[in-house]
Amino acid sequence: MTVESLLASPAFQMSILLFVALAGYLIAYRINQSAVVGIILAGILVGPSLLGLVTYTDFVSSLASLGAIVLLFTIGLEFQLEEIAKPKYFFIALLGVIIPWIGGFFLAEAFNFDFKAAVFIGTALTATSIAVTANVLREMGKLQTNAARAIIGAAVVDDILALLVLSLSESIVSDTLAFLPIFITVVKAMGFIVLGIVIGKLFLGKLLVRFDNSKVAEKYPESIFIFAMMVAFFYSIAAELVGLSAIVGSFLAGVAFESNRLRGRGSVFKEGAEHLQVIFASIFFISLGVIMDLRVVTWNLLLFVLALTAVAMLTKVLGCGATAKVQGTSWRDSLIIGVGMVPRGEVAMIVSLIGLNQGLIQQDAYSALILMSLLSTVIPPIILRNWLFRERKPEHDPAG
Repeated sequence: MTVESLLASPAFQMSILLFVALAGYLIAYRINQSAVVGIILAGILVGPSLLGLVTYTDFVSSLASLGAIVLLFTIGLEFQLEEIAKPKYFFIALLGVIIPWIGGFFLAEAFNFDFKAAVFIGTALTATSIAVTANVLREMGKLQTNAARAIIGAAVVDDILALLVLSLSESIVSDTLAFLPIFITVVKAMGFIVLGIVIGKLFLGKLLVRFDNSKVAEKYPESIFIFAMMVAFFYSIAAELVGLSAIVGSFLAGVAFESNRLRGRGSVFKEGAEHLQVIFASIFFISLGVIMDLRVVTWNLLLFVLALTAVAMLTKVLGCGATAKVQGTSWRDSLIIGVGMVPRGEVAMIVSLIGLNQGLIQQDAYSALILMSLLSTVIPPIILRNWLFRERKPEHDPAG
């Protein structure tokens, strides 16, 4: 076997990805930083930018998608529907989509991109990557804070709104603006979410409890975990069929199971999901670094990337954070919400790829959006961990 064929083999690529990604976990923990940051930087190291050991193939993309599905399922297990389905989260998401869309559009026009490219660049700035922020909050044990609930709730709505923005943008640039397809998309998305939660709560969750008390589960405790993961992947399939992200489906499956208290074997189910999540989520995060090729960056492109990243961050902080503040949230929590909604991650990358494949943006704009996605994904975890969620040390009492 030649060196080239060895490097291209799926087994070698998967082994390299897992080895480096898991090492990224340990290094990040050692220096008290988010694993997301360490793993993404590890992806840049082994990707085309530096060592070139791994490339972003369909195989790597598929593994990354699987990792995101498992990650969001385990995060959903820690949330109750009532905690995230609040009207105020809708307004946080709405402003967090509209303002970045407008900001990205006008920035692109200022850098002399044509109308179609500017529309799509603005579109790429709309969606939040729920997987990134949720994992950071989970690492810090902050998932049950009010700010975290707002971020997760708004991010789920954000995914739906971003899907509508994508449909609207495609209609605008193709001069075939029609509101019926957009209305149908809304109905399908909302119908899936409502139906998915109702079926999960009233049927699948209770079925899981009955399964937990069965003789099969008593003899094979791991069967609880197997059944739960089947449901998670089924929800992911259903979400894709209605045009939503698969991770929204797996998240809803986790939420549906959260309220069902299992007997003795519940720990087997949750521990299994946790361990699976560590493996596959690491591939998801490292893929965000692998997809970046720093060799295409020029000085002119770098200037646009820095401006685009600044706009991407400021518009989310303003759109989401300011909206949260207007609704009575504290300044600190409002800032946490704004920063927590910044990561674009794989969502912006998918939108960018659609624009490139349809000829709406060129390679330079595509590279800029990928770089923006990477920077907007790496920076927020650092801010959240080292400043916004940093534990305040008690003041020294001289009398003590």
